[in-house]
Amino acid sequence: MIAYFNGNFLRKEEISISPDDRGFLFSDGVYEVVRAYGGKPFRMAEHMDRLARSLRETRIDFPGVAELAVAGAKLIARNGLEAVDSILYFQVTRGVAPRKHTFPDPPVSATTMILLSQAPSSVEMREKGVGAILVPEFRWSRCDIKAIGLMGSVLAVQQAKEKGAEEAIFVRDGVVTEGTHTNVLAVFNGHILTHPLGNFILPGVTRGVILDICSKIGITCKEQTFRAEELKRASEIIISGTNKEITPVVRLDGRPVGTGAPGPVTRRLQEAYSELVRG
Repeated sequence: MIAYFNGNFLRKEEISISPDDRGFLFSDGVYEVVRAYGGKPFRMAEHMDRLARSLRETRIDFPGVAELAVAGAKLIARNGLEAVDSILYFQVTRGVAPRKHTFPDPPVSATTMILLSQAPSSVEMREKGVGAILVPEFRWSRCDIKAIGLMGSVLAVQQAKEKGAEEAIFVRDGVVTEGTHTNVLAVFNGHILTHPLGNFILPGVTRGVILDICSKIGITCKEQTFRAEELKRASEIIISGTNKEITPVVRLDGRPVGTGAPGPVTRRLQEAYSELVRG
């Protein structure tokens, strides 16, 4: 597979990352994931805007976000994946410098990388639904930054896997925030609630698409907090993200959600989303 590294296209196995790279030493970097449908990146502009924001918030000096978007599109063609769905992974770290917690002085060039893979099929998860568990929030408080330091999410989703679930949903001071790599939406009396934007959740691109869809097809969707006890009484639960798209949660902590099957609101959103991306 051809990848992109510091301005060059080369085979993935040829990439050599310095042991002094701050991404390797400190997880001092940010990333972005873009899904391409039939070779066409979906909502690339929104993803690149979010990448630029993550760079600003972490004070990583890299002005070439637009060039990364172009390189990502070229990478799809170079790998011959124009006819299938694929995943673009973008990563930017603060660069290579001797190990010291403060920023490199003088500054160094950022390390940039784009990896491409064929998108895994999520048809079965979307059709049948998945299980999820609730876990106490133990990550840092800047979840709005798409940082590469994901140990908290790794530990939580591993806990979910060991309990036969697909996702772990974080609860901060009794309030449901987000999943390890998804946003969370809950249906109450036909209306959708999702945690408001802020530093406790990632501003999901797919989440934004869902809000747009709701306004167009007449589903009430409010950005409003809800507690874990309320989530357990929801008629439908949805996790959303670039990889998960719109996936129904049919079991929470081992108990059925609603009827234990994907509900009507979820199905309406899935249909509208499918029309959007295929169109």
